[in-house]
Amino acid sequence: MTTTKRLVLSSDHAAIDLRQAIAAHAKAKGWEIEDIGPQTPESTHYPKHGEAAAQKVAAGDADLGIILCGTGQGIMMAANKVKGIRCGVCADPFSARMIREHNDANILSIGARVVGESLAMEIVDAFLDAEFEGGRHGTRVDMIKAIEA
Repeated sequence: MTTTKRLVLSSDHAAIDLRQAIAAHAKAKGWEIEDIGPQTPESTHYPKHGEAAAQKVAAGDADLGIILCGTGQGIMMAANKVKGIRCGVCADPFSARMIREHNDANILSIGARVVGESLAMEIVDAFLDAEFEGGRHGTRVDMIKAIEA
């Protein structure tokens, strides 16, 4: 029996269109989507959207998260302040795969003003298709968790 994986998405106003495209893409891949980002283009503050998605992942309400803002940097910084979150900003598929395989990242951040839609989908696929390798990487993730504690 296959369990549906749950994915939470959020963004600020700069990334609504790309976030919605990613949601449709991930849904087509079989992910259950919870899109908690804004629906209208009025200016909004990325820290609250990064935190909201991170809280859902940290609480176990979502298996993974994808968050976006103009560069992906600010929203990633906010998400990483939530205990238990390991979020990386990626602009290429290799990095997106590595943050899952080596760092057990549970949230991906993308800059909507940095990458186009086609590349963003490659990045998302690399992140969602990868799994944590454990082993020596588990030791290093445990070291990150110890810093947080």
